[in-house]
Amino acid sequence: MTPIQYTTAEYQSQLSEKVAIFKQDFAEFTFPEPDIFESAEKHFRMRAEFRIWHKGPISTYCMFSDDEFKRAYDISEFPIGSKLMNRLMTELMVEINANEIVRTKLFQIDFLTSLCGQALISLIYHRKLDEEWTKAARELQIKLNIYIVGRSKGQKIVVEQDFVIEELTAAGKKFRYQQIESGFTQPNARVCEKMLTWAVNKSQNWGGDLIELYCGNGNFTIPLAQNFNHVFATELAKPSVKSALYNMELNEVTNVAIARLSSEDFSQAMDKVRSFRRLEEINLDSYEFTSIFVDPPRSGMDPHTTSITQRYENIMYISCNPVTLRENLKTMTLTHEITQVALFDQFPYTHHMEVGVTLKKK
Repeated sequence: MTPIQYTTAEYQSQLSEKVAIFKQDFAEFTFPEPDIFESAEKHFRMRAEFRIWHKGPISTYCMFSDDEFKRAYDISEFPIGSKLMNRLMTELMVEINANEIVRTKLFQIDFLTSLCGQALISLIYHRKLDEEWTKAARELQIKLNIYIVGRSKGQKIVVEQDFVIEELTAAGKKFRYQQIESGFTQPNARVCEKMLTWAVNKSQNWGGDLIELYCGNGNFTIPLAQNFNHVFATELAKPSVKSALYNMELNEVTNVAIARLSSEDFSQAMDKVRSFRRLEEINLDSYEFTSIFVDPPRSGMDPHTTSITQRYENIMYISCNPVTLRENLKTMTLTHEITQVALFDQFPYTHHMEVGVTLKKK
């Protein structure tokens, strides 16, 4: 594998190439010059996973090449990982190699760190975990000042807790988030802060009520709530809904209602195609929706959901996949004009670029 060059010149060159590709791919649309939000060049990634390579009595972190040979490469440092992650990688492997109870049949380690200095480490095994393992893991957790979760097939052991608390600043205000093990979180925390700030600033004068689809753990919901009278948010994943409710309470946000619905379910509810038990205590007719915020998965929005967005004065779309964003925009720009575009470099040294778009009804 060709080593990545962590230099300012290399980073700026790659970022410029990504911006040029975006402009070329979206040339059919009329939009203002995009705002570009850079990443740090090192130590930007808050979560990562590594396979474990056992060589006799010694174990190491490893990654595999992405070619047909799938070669294993030892990982002794991880420059894109947070500083806390890099420190813990070294300290943890020393402990693993000194303790056969923790080491035996360990095949993967997942790291989740936060800007607050908290770390959750998932140790994943090809064997059943027992009381002896739990005792050893608890001692390791105390020694390294971390949280540990053990996993094997059909088994999950939470030694103390299965989440970290993250603190993010958006438009000058601090917000706290529970981030759960195996749940989705933005991997680049500092760029996430830039995304939240952009979203808050661009929606500042929209007013009225907001619909949010795909709200996750409330990452955008909570800071955006200050700009609206009421927010109605939907999310399908049960752990994410639970975490979003926790985060609302943590941040004392009281003007948000969350329902566990897919975007397709929401579309049917809005069109009164069918009723949902999960909406028994929510009267959608009582809202005065002026705006809609969507942060869909890579597959983008289905045609019906896309058409639903066209009913509102303002649309804000955060996309992790420019291909599906482009398809959705073909529909949305029939009724709306693009007013703002932002490119967020969530994943430096890759081809990926997160995109933010706002649209206003013509």
